[in-house]
Amino acid sequence: MVFSSVTFLFYFFPVVLILYFLCSFNRTLQNLVLLASSLVFYAWGEPVNILILLGSIAVNTMAGYMVASGSEKKRKAVLIIDIVINLFVLFVFKYLCFVLDILSPAIGKTGISIALPIGISFFTFQALSYVIDVYKGIVKPENPFTVGLYISFFPQLIAGPIIQYKTVADQIKNRKLTFDKFAAGMSRFAIGVIKKVLLANTFASLADNIFNWSCIGNDYYSVPALLAWLGSISYTLQIYYDFSAYSDMAIGLALCFGFKFGENFNYPYSATSISDFWKRWHISLTDWFREYVYFPLGGSRVTNRDIMVRNLFIVWLLTGIWHGANWTFIVWGLFYFLVQLAERFFKYPEKIESMFLRRLYTLFVVNLAWVIFRADNLYQAGIFIKNMFAFNHNGVLSSTALMLVRENWVFLLAGIFFSAPVVRTVNEYMYDNPDRAGVKFLSLGYPFVIISLFLISAGYLMSGSYNPFIYFNF
Repeated sequence: MVFSSVTFLFYFFPVVLILYFLCSFNRTLQNLVLLASSLVFYAWGEPVNILILLGSIAVNTMAGYMVASGSEKKRKAVLIIDIVINLFVLFVFKYLCFVLDILSPAIGKTGISIALPIGISFFTFQALSYVIDVYKGIVKPENPFTVGLYISFFPQLIAGPIIQYKTVADQIKNRKLTFDKFAAGMSRFAIGVIKKVLLANTFASLADNIFNWSCIGNDYYSVPALLAWLGSISYTLQIYYDFSAYSDMAIGLALCFGFKFGENFNYPYSATSISDFWKRWHISLTDWFREYVYFPLGGSRVTNRDIMVRNLFIVWLLTGIWHGANWTFIVWGLFYFLVQLAERFFKYPEKIESMFLRRLYTLFVVNLAWVIFRADNLYQAGIFIKNMFAFNHNGVLSSTALMLVRENWVFLLAGIFFSAPVVRTVNEYMYDNPDRAGVKFLSLGYPFVIISLFLISAGYLMSGSYNPFIYFNF
């Protein structure tokens, strides 16, 4: 079940809200409603996968109890065993087939095919953060119902953001839901639906068509440079609006139940360097790797630069692997490792005074990286990038590209415009100038605009329009 679906919008979510408010006299009962609803939500598409989620809850609840007391040797042993179990399950479902394919020249074709349980990377990382924080003494071990709600809470279950237990431990028991919080949550959720349906899905159609044209069957075709650039830019916009929209919906839904999650995106395409980009993109994943991998390895505060390079390499290799079982993701992660290493050693692009050029450099690098990320394999990535620079004798101009721009120019302009911090700037101006006539007009008109766009989005969904979710693959 996805948030931007008729089933969720008009059946599941209203029913859960009604049950939740009917139980408002008892917090424990409300939490049980959310836990049961989350398990139903996860089991909706593939019921058998609920066993994996329940197994994760059981194993990590038990591990939480065991790492909380006893000798240091015993606690560390339990922690290591728990990490191994979690990563082993993740490996089997997500990476085993990939490894067997690599080994197939030596061992032959195995014929093994394992379906990827949706959201396994996200809830596995959340489970690990809970046990590690209990081991550190940051939080106390909890009963399986509390741990189960934390791991399976449906707003963030299948595509994040990755919530660390210490940030919501108190909220699970002591959160307070106000009308303002509920209204803000509904508004944030509606904005997420609008971004997903009207923008991300439009860019998805453009990007998928152009990438598919460059890869038909086993043959890789040269498309004109202008068309290749339109495809790469469309995917750059698609993945941002797709994932940030999901984060908006998750944060908004959580607010509707009284939970406050941290932001997962901060206008990453306004970044002035690649290091800055990764402080703004998928913030919860960056925070997780920094806190549970980079810092324990020593981070950058080490006397030996070689160790810092090693730490950075490990984090970016794991970041690439986390995103999927394909060489494209590994190369994508190592590409960012090399770029950030160069920025650190050469203090670039700080040497560039123009903020416009810094942003242009960042967007150029990020756009190339997304081509590697999107491609089916490294060969297609190479062909596509060569197409972008007309290195395949593929020409530059494209009547197809011009036609697609004419048909979608409103969406393309809106996507580029709203990827910059325009809305935040307007909100800050309205907050600082509440008595101005223009501000009052915007305040009165805002709800009508959001409701209208939400109804249009719902109409698209009911008509069965193209509605993929990129991060469901991870």
